[in-house]
Amino acid sequence: MSTCHLDIGCGDRAKNPYDRDKLYGLDIAEHVGGVPVDVYSSANLALQKIPFEDNFFDSVSAYDFLEHMPRVIFLPGQNAMRFPFVELMNEIWRVVKNNGLFYASTPGYPCQEAFIDPTHVNYITGKTHIYFTRPLCLAKIYGFVGSFDVVRVKRMKPRYELEPYNFTLKQKWQKVKDTVKKRNTYILWELRVVK
Repeated sequence: MSTCHLDIGCGDRAKNPYDRDKLYGLDIAEHVGGVPVDVYSSANLALQKIPFEDNFFDSVSAYDFLEHMPRVIFLPGQNAMRFPFVELMNEIWRVVKNNGLFYASTPGYPCQEAFIDPTHVNYITGKTHIYFTRPLCLAKIYGFVGSFDVVRVKRMKPRYELEPYNFTLKQKWQKVKDTVKKRNTYILWELRVVK
């Protein structure tokens, strides 16, 4: 049985951190040249659903993407609001199979990388994940319907740690130095879907 992975916000370099058999890419752009994927789709995930059926993927990744997802959109003339970040987490939960994985890396508060880019509108902290993970799932008050378990949540430096892999001794030593000197500017989420 073949396995499928979706990389959202893939740009021109889709990633496959779990080395699934089939790689799908999704980005806001209509066409991205050079994306090494089996299937490419486009959608504005702040306004649209992920264009795949329920329980389709074994895993989903989002590299440098969550920080671009608005937290709130006010709907003029309707006296209402939407929560696109919560809706995105619902969509990820919807398209991933039970026990599938969600892998994300994003600049984390309070590092300057989270604020430098003017398109960063969603600031992730070391505790943002508790809104989507058991036992609390605090985002349910905002319409979150899913549930995730934490596999790991940690600060990291993306230079040598974007995908899970075995580190060399030199990389292990560099990780220790980065941790001591507080140079771990990104937050990594690895969450397991619970249905």
